[in-house]
Amino acid sequence: MIARLQKTTVFGYLALLALWLLWVWPSVFLFVAGVVALGTVSAFYLGLLFLLIHYWNRTDPAPRATWFELGRAWLREARAAQRVFMWWQPFRHQSIPDHLTDINPQQRGVIFIHGFMCNRGFWMPWMRELQSQQRAFMSVNLEPIFGSIDHYPETIENAIAKVTAATGQAPTLICHSMGGLAARAWMRATPNADARVHRIITIGTPHSGTQLSLEVAMFIGKHVNTVQMRRLGPWVSELAKTETPERRAKFVCWYASCDNIVAPTSTAMLAGADNRLVKAQGHVSMAFDARVMQDSLQLL
Repeated sequence: MIARLQKTTVFGYLALLALWLLWVWPSVFLFVAGVVALGTVSAFYLGLLFLLIHYWNRTDPAPRATWFELGRAWLREARAAQRVFMWWQPFRHQSIPDHLTDINPQQRGVIFIHGFMCNRGFWMPWMRELQSQQRAFMSVNLEPIFGSIDHYPETIENAIAKVTAATGQAPTLICHSMGGLAARAWMRATPNADARVHRIITIGTPHSGTQLSLEVAMFIGKHVNTVQMRRLGPWVSELAKTETPERRAKFVCWYASCDNIVAPTSTAMLAGADNRLVKAQGHVSMAFDARVMQDSLQLL
């Protein structure tokens, strides 16, 4: 479903540009000026988001980003968002299938779990890398996209069962944003969950919720999962009460001081986990940071 929504958005942009071209034809200058203006509005909005997050982080105990780091993160996030939301997810999400055959059975498998308003296409670079290693993996689609996070464990369970059957080993879960909460919801709902996964790696997951969930609800509506991700809200608070120190020790949590979605920064950390800081990367771009990818794959 998210692919259809994002395709509609892309085609809407293209239609808008086509209408503008017809309106100003044959002036190439005015057409280029319109394209630049459209891009400037998008970049300006993203920049405001970074400023808002920086303001919210002023009293947060996590390391605060410098202005130089914020600027670099802004540029990286703008580039990553274009690739993810306007190409990979709407048009390329099925181009790399799940990999359960022709694998090296001695290698541990991986389950990829995307975040809010995303699909399996988010993981394109990761899937290409694992495919080249002949490593088993599955990349799930969490639907309904505006449903309860408590509805996603069944999808995750199905993927874990298939990858485990293919390799004979407990897989590692690699999760972005809300995907990390979905993984924790699966663990809460599943008997003997700790023995069935090797490790859970989260990237920019709002483990304690995020302040931005209120703003998201204002723009796209109040949906079940956006309410569940409220900072220190009842859903994330109840989830935390179900977890033991032994379970938390299975987690590696990447968090970014420039995360433009999860705020304040420390909400992406999990007490008792291996929390690792990423600098000068935004919420989406941090998932493709070279260190995040390399270190996470080494943990397999």
